[in-house]
Amino acid sequence: MLNINEIKKPIAAEIDVFEGKFKASMQSSVPLLDRITHYIVKRKGKQIRPMFVFFSASICGGINESTHRGAALVELLHTATLVHDDVVDNSYQRRGFFSINALWKNKIAVLVGDYLLSKGLLLSVDNGDFGLLKIVSEAVKQMSEGELLQVEKVRRMDVSEDVYYEVIRQKTASLIASCCACGAASAGADEVIVEKMRLFGEKIGIAFQIKDDMFDFGTDDVGKPLGIDIKEKKVTLPLIYVLNSAGGAEKKRMIGVVKNHNDDPKKIAEIISFVKSNGGLQYAQTQMEKYQQEAFDILNTFPPSEARTGLEQLVRYTTERNK
Repeated sequence: MLNINEIKKPIAAEIDVFEGKFKASMQSSVPLLDRITHYIVKRKGKQIRPMFVFFSASICGGINESTHRGAALVELLHTATLVHDDVVDNSYQRRGFFSINALWKNKIAVLVGDYLLSKGLLLSVDNGDFGLLKIVSEAVKQMSEGELLQVEKVRRMDVSEDVYYEVIRQKTASLIASCCACGAASAGADEVIVEKMRLFGEKIGIAFQIKDDMFDFGTDDVGKPLGIDIKEKKVTLPLIYVLNSAGGAEKKRMIGVVKNHNDDPKKIAEIISFVKSNGGLQYAQTQMEKYQQEAFDILNTFPPSEARTGLEQLVRYTTERNK
């Protein structure tokens, strides 16, 4: 497994500078807000999204001040959506930390999300980064549409593979796509190259989500409890495949289990066993590798460079992880 710090080395100095600028971009004259944003910064993860922005800029001409603002814009708007998502989902933890709504209640969490959103918008508007703002705003719009599409299909237990791909393209892939497009645009790349990098990011995002969905049926050491998606009645690719391959009676029975017994550990274990024994994980792995290779095919149209190698390693890190 690739080490994230090794992958980061070529842009480590830029990431260090970015972290300081990102922290400054959230500053407020309200002490409560400063306490909350300090908490947000302190629990930031591996900086995967800024890495995609910086490597994409580097491969398309070079990192500059606009690149730093693009990375901050992505993080501000994405963090705002996460804060709001935790309120919507009534979730009290994120990555092992208490969520904002768990510590400061829903009203404050919603206002903090609104604040982060406004700071991202102002960062772009004040610096004339309208192209970057358009790219990231489109991603946020798609993320919202994807969430609502999933809610609609969960209610109807729609098991179409096409719908699954549309949901994950909007919910997950659109954000990574915006990172890569922002990086390219900040470096002054033309529209053709920006779109190529956007598509590259979209392929990665789809592969990433397929991999994440496989963990729901995997082993207990992946860092994600088993059956969470089933409990939430989310029908993901491994399950879609085996349902569409099953006979009518078996398919109907399994859908009934997901709809009516999704909180029964024995029934969840039955669904997981059904998926594993009928090739659901193998099929999902094949599809994940297909999208990963399509991303590599796009990446290989660029000349060899340290940035291209960095992006290739970052793709492998996000799609071949075991947790």
